Amino acid sequence: TAKQKLIIQGQKEKVDEAFDQLEEKNQEILASINYAKRIQSAILPPAKIVKEYLKDSFILYKPKDIVAGDFYWLEIKNGKTLFAVADCTGHGVPGAMISVVCNNGLNRSVREHGLTDPGKILDKTREIVIQEFSKSGEEEMADGMDISLCSIEGNKMQWAGANNPLWIIRKGELLETLPNRQPIGNYPFSKPFLTHEITLEKEDRLYLFSDGFPDQFGGVKGKKYKVKNLKNLLISISHNPMNDQQRILNTVFEEWRADFEQIDDICILGLKI
Repeated sequence: TAKQKLIIQGQKEKVDEAFDQLEEKNQEILASINYAKRIQSAILPPAKIVKEYLKDSFILYKPKDIVAGDFYWLEIKNGKTLFAVADCTGHGVPGAMISVVCNNGLNRSVREHGLTDPGKILDKTREIVIQEFSKSGEEEMADGMDISLCSIEGNKMQWAGANNPLWIIRKGELLETLPNRQPIGNYPFSKPFLTHEITLEKEDRLYLFSDGFPDQFGGVKGKKYKVKNLKNLLISISHNPMNDQQRILNTVFEEWRADFEQIDDICILGLKI
């Protein structure tokens, strides 16, 4: 019995030591990811700048993990306000790394190439992203992003989308502008992105979003929230102040999700004209 106790004690000490080492490694990994969050936050437009150019707006931004594949983007060029919501392949650290490449592609398209037409920005960004991913010499990467991108000057708006649509709520009715059914990245049937010309009206509400909210499982039956329900929700709250809309969307999401795990990053941008 004494011998068995010594063996058990020795095994327990080894287990405790292994646990301590694992805990230490976990803390190191967590510290690295938190630092990566600081780096990713640096590429997002500051709240002060967003409010300066998108005065009556909100952004609901909920990464699934500490860092995200979703991001929002803002740039001012030639008197035009350009802004977008993007959803990169994956989430967590891999998604965040792809988001840095895609964000850089958008910036270069506008800053280096002087583009302000949304369709042409997406064409150039796709070219840059494919070029960046091809540098590795590995097999062709299918990673990239879906995006909804606006350019506003006065009451004139241009818009283009890669898989993600634009919703405008006007006088209680939701108007949907459909995107090109292709991503920013390698795609066998790629075509130039179409730029839509839209005349905005006072009190219009614009919504750009990723698919994280409608794809979330929850509710009594554990099913997806679905796009139709998100449309109805936005119509029902569109008369509310934009900050209240953000709060309501977050509350509805958390109540729907309940005990279910968040399955993807979430980003919704709302703007009142």
